[in-house]
Amino acid sequence: MSELLLTQEVGSLAKPDWRISAVRDGVLTDAHIADAVAWAERLGIDPDWTDTSFHRYQEWLRCGDPTCNDGAITGIKDDAARFAVALQETAGIDIVYDGEQDRSEMYEYAVARTNGFDWRGRVRAFDNKSYRKAAVVSDVSPKEPWHEWEVARLQDNTTHPIKVPITGAYTLAAWSYDEHYGDRRQFVGALARDVIRPNIEQLLEAGVEWIQIDEPAATTVPEEVGLFVESFNEATRDLIGKFSVHICFSDYSRLFPYVSELENCDQFSLEFANRDGRELGTDKAQRPAYKILGQLAEYCPDASVGLGVTSVHDDILETPQLVRDRVLRAVDIIGDPAKVFPSPDCGLRTRSWDVAFDKLRVTSEGTALARQALGV
Repeated sequence: MSELLLTQEVGSLAKPDWRISAVRDGVLTDAHIADAVAWAERLGIDPDWTDTSFHRYQEWLRCGDPTCNDGAITGIKDDAARFAVALQETAGIDIVYDGEQDRSEMYEYAVARTNGFDWRGRVRAFDNKSYRKAAVVSDVSPKEPWHEWEVARLQDNTTHPIKVPITGAYTLAAWSYDEHYGDRRQFVGALARDVIRPNIEQLLEAGVEWIQIDEPAATTVPEEVGLFVESFNEATRDLIGKFSVHICFSDYSRLFPYVSELENCDQFSLEFANRDGRELGTDKAQRPAYKILGQLAEYCPDASVGLGVTSVHDDILETPQLVRDRVLRAVDIIGDPAKVFPSPDCGLRTRSWDVAFDKLRVTSEGTALARQALGV
């Protein structure tokens, strides 16, 4: 593994059909098993073991005994996470996670594990999808550690560095109704102090070295960007670890000058490929999306960049050469390849595993070409 231009995941991957069917419907078909075996072969997982295990899960699901059913569901969930890690590693990604295989959705998963919320129904979100929206009705606190089991399992499944994504306080508040605090600053502050920070502390105690705080809502209300900054600082202040923030599909110009006040942010993980051209080249005319990196380097000179080099919104596969040029443009602007971490724009959960694998693979291959071009 090179120590420069390390590639990284951002968060989610789609759940395989066999996991969805088994967990939701209690059904595991022969076609599901064949698909799992095919992916096992592709990812370097023992296909014979996979075939035997999945046929056993199938028998357990059919037997009607709750104990057998629970055993099958647990095994299938664990295997989905293991396959997701192997998918990233086989694609050549250096810093990994489990594709958030046990999370329903970044907002719903977090709220369901937090005291003080009541569900209010479904609302439309991005790309004609919906999520369950909740209202805060009393003081917030964690019901349980959000990601304790994910991390423990992952630590047994990989020797790669890991980065744990966790939904941030500002986004949780922005996507909720407030029927308790009556003041956005108080609501966001309570989430940062009483929910996000305890979860981060638990992850650090479990040996996690890098935590990514997901804040897709950070710039949606321009006059509240400073509030996002306050919440990040409240959640991470004086904690020993590596902390990054992931913000996707936003107007990044709204981050300035507020982000200069972030106290413990080691990396900005940002989306660029979705707004970039597909022509090869490394000058500003061909790589317009990466212009904002100049401002980021000015306001946060010590921070690194999680550099979006592959789009997550379509199945069109970037070439390694295009990824290379995007990486080289970023290095030219920032001036230090140690501060550039190529990645997809965002989590790949809206793409199939075949497409996600190829997107991750070209991220790795294009980054390797950039290393060659730079001689590092």
